[in-house]
Amino acid sequence: MLTVFQAAAIPNPTRQAPAALTNKVDLVLGIAAWAGTAAGVAGVLVTGAMMTISLKRGESSEHMSRLGMVLGGCVLVATAGPLVQFVFN
Repeated sequence: MLTVFQAAAIPNPTRQAPAALTNKVDLVLGIAAWAGTAAGVAGVLVTGAMMTISLKRGESSEHMSRLGMVLGGCVLVATAGPLVQFVFN
């Protein structure tokens, strides 16, 4: 005897977070984005100052790799929001 099962409709709930939680998460993410941007600017300034001091002393250092890492972090901070929005939408 062959038993046939009918598939039930798959529930598709809406993604709606409570307003109080959304406001708090937005505040925390805004502060984190601001702190990341400030850290990036500070990193570029510190790396530039270290390059200047090393050049004046006649020392050679690998500041370009450090500057590349700082700029890579800045790009990551700047693209984090749009990247997550692209993945979840």
